Amino acid sequence: MIDFLKEAEGEFDTARANRRDLHAHPELGFKEIRTAGLVAKELESLGIEVTKGVAQTGVIGLLEGAKPGPTLLLRFDMDALPIVEETGAEYASQINGVMHGCGHDGHTAVGLSVARILTSHKDEISGTIKFCFQPSEESNNADGIGGNELMIKEGVLDSPKVDMCLAMHVWNEKPVGWLGIAKGPVMAGAEQFKIKLTGKGGHGALPEVTVDPITAAATLVTALQTIVSRNVAPLETAVVSVTMIHAGTAYNVIPSEVFLEGTIRTFNPLVREKVLKRFEEIVKNVSHAMACQPELILHKLTPALINNDRITEKVQHTAARLLPGLELDTQAYITMGAEDMAFMHEMIPGCFIFVGSANKERGLDYGHHHPKFDFDEQALSTGVALMTAAAFDLLK
Repeated sequence: MIDFLKEAEGEFDTARANRRDLHAHPELGFKEIRTAGLVAKELESLGIEVTKGVAQTGVIGLLEGAKPGPTLLLRFDMDALPIVEETGAEYASQINGVMHGCGHDGHTAVGLSVARILTSHKDEISGTIKFCFQPSEESNNADGIGGNELMIKEGVLDSPKVDMCLAMHVWNEKPVGWLGIAKGPVMAGAEQFKIKLTGKGGHGALPEVTVDPITAAATLVTALQTIVSRNVAPLETAVVSVTMIHAGTAYNVIPSEVFLEGTIRTFNPLVREKVLKRFEEIVKNVSHAMACQPELILHKLTPALINNDRITEKVQHTAARLLPGLELDTQAYITMGAEDMAFMHEMIPGCFIFVGSANKERGLDYGHHHPKFDFDEQALSTGVALMTAAAFDLLK
């Protein structure tokens, strides 16, 4: 039996060096030119068949085993976030205003190490492994399409046809040494909303001759909070968050317009339908009650991310055998965060793995998307070992 844990530990120095290099040179979604170039060069050096420029900056690598079998896709996202880094790390971002604040630098480094190990065992692999280094998990293009959805549109699940998929995420909500591998829903479906309220501007000292959209916006924000508290059953889950409000130009001027944006998160499709229906009703009726005219745009970002029971159970068995000293959480671990890997899970069976990465004693426990986000790099070895062994086991 191959000792994938030992091989992953042997990859640690290389994975850490790659991760730190990527962290110092972050790139936003659909702009991962340097990152994609490094990925393609490494895959090509391994003799893997490489396709570049998929979904603008994505990279696909195809590794064919010596024996026939199914095709397994391994997804690793590459993009960073528009955040000013505050970690003070020696490998901190050298690009002002751009930061790997979610761990995708680690995912890319893990993917390269997984590719090296699996390539060394290609004569023992039954089937084909498709390495998918994906751009823009965090953002959408001008047409409102993110990296995963665009890769699907450009045929990543075809030629050869993908039968199943795996992906992972370093997870600072849990300590290093923890694994979350659960069946069923694990991450929420997400909507983005944009609301424009139009009233009638005027002097701040003469509100009676205006139609104040700020007052309407304040009333609307409060009313929207009743959707979850009064329309969603207590045993179900939903989030409605207004996260941006923009209005006004001066202290003594009532503006004519207010702009609101935010997000909606759900798991259950029926709950989603009810929440969206009530959302539209409240926006329309509250705005009209306050004499304002509303314009609403609702954009579906991702469906809920749902792990396939059969594949997840196999990955759980692999983890229990490979990493017996770690805490394996196989219960219904869920988060209201969203992940565009959900688009692939809608089309093919897959498993999405959470790898605990926080270390409170070292101050590495800030949440994802925080300016001080960083993680315990021991999670790299865990991710490499588990992704490699799980891929090998699924193709046996």
